[in-house]
Parts: sequence; structure tokens; C-alpha cells
Amino acid sequence: MNAYLLLSIAIVAEVIGSSMLKKTEGFKKILPSLAVIVGYAIAFYTLSLSLKTLPLGLAYAIWAGVGTALTALVGIVFYKENINIKKATGILLIIGGVVLLNSGI
Repeated sequence: MNAYLLLSIAIVAEVIGSSMLKKTEGFKKILPSLAVIVGYAIAFYTLSLSLKTLPLGLAYAIWAGVGTALTALVGIVFYKENINIKKATGILLIIGGVVLLNSGI
């Protein structure tokens, strides 16, 4: 399977796991807690598979950066967290950093 596809799956799974953390209420709710565990398990497994081909620094930077940006967007859209110019700028800088990393391959 393509390394970037595996990395994309890892990112989506990590975003799902991270986003569900808020719903667990301190791991007191079982279904959201299971979603966190399964999400992170899939994320780390597929990330490790992508590392068979991709350099560690590049893969981790993309995984962490895109995951952070998407998790922030999930917070804004689904949890109605506020967005301001600093948050929007930060998300854009993360995306720009990922683009720069990819262009340096």
C-alpha cells in the first residue's frame, strides 16, 4: 500500500481518537473511550507501516502537523470552539509548514 495513503489513514484515525477524547468525560463513557483507543491503535499502526518507506522526520511532521490542524478544525466545527485571527493564522502556518516539508523531498 502507498506510504502516503497509510499516513493519511494514520492522520484521520488520530484526529478521530483525539476528537473523541472530549466525549469520554475522563474515560467515564465507554463508547467514546473505545473510539479513542481504536483510533490511536489504528493511527500508530498505520504510521509505523508508512515509516517503512517515508523518512521518520517527514512522516512525523506531516502526521503531527496535519493532525493538529484538523483536530483544531474539528473543535471549531463540531465543538463550537471559537476561532480568531491567531488560531486561523496558526492553522495556516501548520499547513504551510507541511507543504514546505513535502516540497523538500
